[in-house]
Amino acid sequence: MKTMHNQEDNPEFSAGLVRPELASDDERDRALRPHFLADFQGQEQIRSNLAVFIEAARERGESLDHLFLIGPPGLGKTTLAQITANELGVDFKVTSAPALDKPKDLAGILTTVTERTVFFIDEIHRLKPAIEEMLYIAMEDYELDWIIGQGPSARTVRIPIPPFTLVGATTRAGMVSSPLISRFGIVQRFNFYTHEELASIIMRSAGILGAGINRDAAFALARCSRGTPRVANRLLRRMRDFAQVLGEGTITSGIVSVGMEKLEIDSLGLERYDREILSSIILNFGGGPVGAETLAISVGESQDTLEDYYEPYLIQSGLLQRTPRGRMVTDRAYELLGMEKRKNARNDDDANERLLF
Repeated sequence: MKTMHNQEDNPEFSAGLVRPELASDDERDRALRPHFLADFQGQEQIRSNLAVFIEAARERGESLDHLFLIGPPGLGKTTLAQITANELGVDFKVTSAPALDKPKDLAGILTTVTERTVFFIDEIHRLKPAIEEMLYIAMEDYELDWIIGQGPSARTVRIPIPPFTLVGATTRAGMVSSPLISRFGIVQRFNFYTHEELASIIMRSAGILGAGINRDAAFALARCSRGTPRVANRLLRRMRDFAQVLGEGTITSGIVSVGMEKLEIDSLGLERYDREILSSIILNFGGGPVGAETLAISVGESQDTLEDYYEPYLIQSGLLQRTPRGRMVTDRAYELLGMEKRKNARNDDDANERLLF
């Protein structure tokens, strides 16, 4: 299950920081996540604003206002929620919306929160309506509406809960209802990271992993990381493997070049599936437009993965467009794949139909 990572081994996040004496690879990998704002790299505007809000709440001895984080996967939303709890010196509870099946699931968590606890809900756009309505009252009044009994004898009881901070994260802000968004006092949107920011993250992570890497190799790896720290750290671990087996232990530009070729990742960070998506639109749908569901079926991928993981970077790279009628590739995609652009047959049919009428 995606939720409760870090939580299962460490019931309290504040007690779960990695100790220097723990030297196993698993512990070092967990240590790649920064624990404080000073260690968090990139997203400068978000980081500087949040530092002010956290300091103000800490000085007043109040819970931080509810925080809403928007952005593609892997950009640091969960990490920033953990950092917020750490900076405030409070407990951290984490779950995801799909894990909250019934109102009692949410009530079970909220009745155990302590003063100023940071409660993180990932994929908050997937909350069920009944749970979302319970959350409204909890966020505004710090109370739970609970129904006791059934039928004519049923009555509603309000249960007080300590003031807490809800941190909601989503990859699809458009699917979050307006009443829920309006209850968040702080809204922050994540952007893809620059190559310089990713190179700094890679150098830091390499130091934690004990992997040697030069600056040129870090930049080469950053250019292949889709603007995403999670991808950068994943590729760094694979390059460490290649350097250990095929090289002399140090990650060089040459090792990165060999490793990327073996992983079928190009210099833009496009994976095999990225190229298959673009090729499918060109070869099977005349360059588009094509609907997301049809496209997902054509490449054998789920629609959620297509929309949440692949599309944002393809759009950011100027290779794909979302239009009211569907997805379309750009001229740059034709150049990248070495394909010749041809006229869309479906557009020709539409034009002929208009002439007939």
